[in-house]
Amino acid sequence: QVQLVESGGGLVQAGESLRLSCAASGRTFSSNPLGWFRQAPGKEREFVANIRWSANLPNYGDSVKGRFIISRDSAKNTVYLQMNSLKPEDTALYYCYYRSPDDYRGQGTQVTVSS
Repeated sequence: QVQLVESGGGLVQAGESLRLSCAASGRTFSSNPLGWFRQAPGKEREFVANIRWSANLPNYGDSVKGRFIISRDSAKNTVYLQMNSLKPEDTALYYCYYRSPDDYRGQGTQVTVSS
């Protein structure tokens, strides 16, 4: 079993930054990805970014490339999502996930970007 706890969401203005954190506990394996997806009301789930412990190779969704940075702290078993140049369309509930969004996910943290 894997537990994921997100933190760091909030309300910001367009152009500002936020950093999300996801602390993982339980039986995690370095070959599996840890990442983020988001969902806004009335919209489809959208992949944001992921990374593997074993290889520092991040992947990003097209809408966040160049603005968001995912990183990990293996010692703390924590993944971070640095979100820069935020836009109103980034407003959503952000979920941390392990392996796939349908396997393990956190409770979600709200990010709201005002224009």
